[in-house]
Amino acid sequence: MSASTDAQSPRRPQTSEAPHGVPGWLVALLAVASGMTVANLYYAQPLLSTLSGVFHTSTATAGTLITLTQVGYVVGMLFLVPLGDRLEKRNLITVLLTVTTFSLLAAGLATSFPMLLIASLVSGATSVVAQILVPFAASLASDHARGRIVGRVMSGLLTGILLSRTLSSLVSNLAGWRVVFLGSAALMAVLAVALRTALPQHAPTTTLTYHYVLRSTFRLVRTHPALVRRGLYQAAMFGAFSAFWTTVSFVLTGPRFHYSSVGVGVFALVGAAGAAVAPFAGRWADRGLVRPMTGIAFVVATLAFALAGFGGHSVILLAVAAILIDVAVQASLILGQHTVYQLDPTARARLNSAFIAMFFAGGAAGSQLGSLVYHAGGWTALSLLGGVLPIVALLYWSTERRARTAAEQGTTHA
Repeated sequence: MSASTDAQSPRRPQTSEAPHGVPGWLVALLAVASGMTVANLYYAQPLLSTLSGVFHTSTATAGTLITLTQVGYVVGMLFLVPLGDRLEKRNLITVLLTVTTFSLLAAGLATSFPMLLIASLVSGATSVVAQILVPFAASLASDHARGRIVGRVMSGLLTGILLSRTLSSLVSNLAGWRVVFLGSAALMAVLAVALRTALPQHAPTTTLTYHYVLRSTFRLVRTHPALVRRGLYQAAMFGAFSAFWTTVSFVLTGPRFHYSSVGVGVFALVGAAGAAVAPFAGRWADRGLVRPMTGIAFVVATLAFALAGFGGHSVILLAVAAILIDVAVQASLILGQHTVYQLDPTARARLNSAFIAMFFAGGAAGSQLGSLVYHAGGWTALSLLGGVLPIVALLYWSTERRARTAAEQGTTHA
């Protein structure tokens, strides 16, 4: 694999107020942009009941909209994000946001459910801009502050995930579901112009052709066991997260609580409190606490679903569970990204591509499986599913030291 020389390294903004290499306004812009783009994956979640009625589908069929959008995101992670190492990032971001804008326009104007599904698949694939911006921020930051900078950008991304449901519910209630997608299309157009204007040029870090870039991405998976391990950890956690948020709207709008779509959106605001953990997780990573805090995150997620199981009759317990689930998932994500970005500084976009693709595949599976389990066994069954996933991750985590020792011994014997 050939990589760029120092002359090709990214041009960093110069400012005396940013000892970590990135000015505060640029960190804020990257955080907002990440949140706005990733929100496109979740606008439909609180609208499933509405869309089911509009397009005359079952609620289980409507749930495939979330699954297919996340599948699109996985496709984008595998085939588009690696281009962040091969192409100038600002140009790549502009093209992807332009395609996102048109696909969201198509979603807002959809006249059939299949049309909405296809538009959502495309918008999901191109909304991977968020995962180009995060390694962009990591590359601009100095080594000693990389965890903090990534944590701040990720806090914006995670806030976007959580607030997207509230915004979608409110806009849909006031102006209809179509305006949710049309409004997001307008935001993506504005964002494309803002990022094109503000971002520094960032030279490619490899001269490999696209074909070899893709091959090298899969090679990174084979050569970095830590990448696979962190990806599987997060796949389990994000699967649990997606199962919860895809189905909780059915509980809240059901006969026990009778929430409107606005009520579901307001409930989602509770979960947004979990985004506050992202900067702290970045500091834990910088202090070398990745492994112990990862284990704690798995335990917290398991306890959260235990609470959620009792929350079928108490919205307060559901709210506490939502906060704990989001805290645990976000903490493990930041800790995982910190580990992955250190594996190869010249391949951060490709490493991030493989990492995010793995855990979003888990999220897509969690959304679909969660819908099936909920409709087959109710909220108790869903809570059991959500609790089992972080337990599996915790059991795998317990083998981490043993696997590392075996690898070191193999290297020594070799």
